[in-house]
Amino acid sequence: MSGFSDRNAIVTGAANGIGRAISDALLAAGGRVVAVDLAEQDLLQHFEGRNNVTCLATDVADDEAPEQIVETAVETYGGIDFLVNNAGIAIGGPFEELTDEQWDLIMGVNVRSIFRLSRAAVPYLKQSDAPRIVNLGSIMSDMAGPNLSIYGASKHAVAGLTKGMAVDLGRFGITVNYLQPGSIITRMSEPFMEDPEFKAYWENKAPIGRLGEAEEVAAAAMFLLSEEARFVSGTGLNVDGGAIVNF
Repeated sequence: MSGFSDRNAIVTGAANGIGRAISDALLAAGGRVVAVDLAEQDLLQHFEGRNNVTCLATDVADDEAPEQIVETAVETYGGIDFLVNNAGIAIGGPFEELTDEQWDLIMGVNVRSIFRLSRAAVPYLKQSDAPRIVNLGSIMSDMAGPNLSIYGASKHAVAGLTKGMAVDLGRFGITVNYLQPGSIITRMSEPFMEDPEFKAYWENKAPIGRLGEAEEVAAAAMFLLSEEARFVSGTGLNVDGGAIVNF
């Protein structure tokens, strides 16, 4: 795959898991990254001292975050080529026990932040000759799972938002796609995997017979950001070991 050298990227949720893996892959391919995450210590511990990466500790759900993130990228690297909206949270529980506060929190991080940061980045993406947006959905963008009603709703919203963005932004040459990871081993998934039944369910759900790794999702993200994917837009790419087709 090609098209990463000297490209400027924003990656949210970059301190751990999938966001960290995507950031590492971009840096290894010659890109420059603004790595965004609320977990400042984790960001600095992983990225501090490395070339071509700028750490920005902020909450993507904050009202001021989009302008802050975009300004950092433009002032530091002179523009934006890639935006990877990876930041996300998951809160589980029986539907009847879920709260308004949980709804607002999950939707704020998983959906509203994508809308607002992408909107803020568009004027600069228009100036790129290879503008790409990749949003993190989930196989929950197409299905449902036990005790994940709000999370699933947020990921369905990511799919719909991405498709609409692809239609509206295509005239500027901006491709917009989303990833649909299955059950991936990350810090966010670890608490869920402490339940042996939950872990076994997702291991068995994937015909490949195991949980996925963050680097495997990063490889799919790199394809969608690459020059080879310049005519791919409005698409959800499953990275799930076949779980979504295993009825």
